[in-house]
Amino acid sequence: MSHIVVIGAGQAGSSLVAKLRKDGFEGQITLIGAEPVPPYQRPPLSKAYLLGDMALERLFLRPESFYADQNITLKLGQPVSAIDPVAKTVTVGGEVIAYDDLVLTTGSEPRLLPAAIGGDLGGVFAVRTLKDVDAMSPAVVEGAHALIVGGGYIGLEAAAVCAKRGVKVTLVEMADRILQRVAAPETSDYFRDLHRSHGVDIREGVGLTRLVGADGKVCGAVLSDGSDLAVDFVVVGVGIAPATALAEAAGLEIDNGIKVDGLGRSSEPHIWAAGDCASFPYKGGRLRLESVPNAIDQAECVAGNLLGAGMDYVPKPWFWSDQYDVKLQIAGLHAGYDHIVARRGEGLSASFWYFKGAQLLAVDAMNDPRAYMVGKRLIDAGKSADPALVGDPGVDLKGLMRT
Repeated sequence: MSHIVVIGAGQAGSSLVAKLRKDGFEGQITLIGAEPVPPYQRPPLSKAYLLGDMALERLFLRPESFYADQNITLKLGQPVSAIDPVAKTVTVGGEVIAYDDLVLTTGSEPRLLPAAIGGDLGGVFAVRTLKDVDAMSPAVVEGAHALIVGGGYIGLEAAAVCAKRGVKVTLVEMADRILQRVAAPETSDYFRDLHRSHGVDIREGVGLTRLVGADGKVCGAVLSDGSDLAVDFVVVGVGIAPATALAEAAGLEIDNGIKVDGLGRSSEPHIWAAGDCASFPYKGGRLRLESVPNAIDQAECVAGNLLGAGMDYVPKPWFWSDQYDVKLQIAGLHAGYDHIVARRGEGLSASFWYFKGAQLLAVDAMNDPRAYMVGKRLIDAGKSADPALVGDPGVDLKGLMRT
């Protein structure tokens, strides 16, 4: 009987094993996770869960009983120490498990501050796992002072939660503006204004020189502009990197993640990959997407290909971020844009449309679900819209889908 082993019990791993069973796979399935809890949602960790608005059980993607009911073996709290592609085995806690096909859904890992500048002090937190957030939660109390290092979505979401909890927040971003790598200046301006309206001190073009500790715990920070801060804790949001150590040790080809073909197969014919850790062919190049929708869609595609579907993965990129009372929804990929068309609505409602010439590439929609829906449908269909019409507030957006 065929045995499929999946390493990485996150969104992609959970989606993949569920899809295998749904599509009729009757062989053995083993899902291995380094964390001691069943697969759970990561986005609410730094938002609803940290705020106390979501119980632990609601984080779980599926009840633990689901895996037993589907005859899926869960091995939790047991990181894999080695993969042997020749013998087709994985080593987990001293146990050697044979596989017929192996799927790596190992996700990504947060980039950390070096110990040389105080990154190993107590009170310095990443925001990636349940353990990270549980460790940080007691520090997030009214009146405390937090330093957020990094002005990407991770840092901004952490800043919003801290501010809502009554924490004084200073956020530093070494680049010229927040969100510089991932969004247009218009979106940066929108979120800078939003955070400052909630009392967040945003300092752009300013980096962290070093952290200061007392008795092994962070108590201050020296910034690149020469200023000193007294802080109670630090949140590090300086990006993530694909978790490829196991794949590299096994000799798999790496190219900004585990290099896979359109089907999701790695350089080893019986090893596949999906989710944050995988880079796949896209428009003549390679792409790696860090998002929940990609983790689900790519994992389900790989599940189908394990069963012989032979279908290349075609992404339909979309993302979201929740900050205060604003829901940002992003459709498409903005790389290569040459101009932005803005639509302003009432209150905090706005959308920014990325064009390359006359071709629509992406949309950032803030509290504007209609703009997101229309933009996503156009992009998914390979269509565009007249920029002049997009920018005219008198034009009904739904009509753009007929142009």
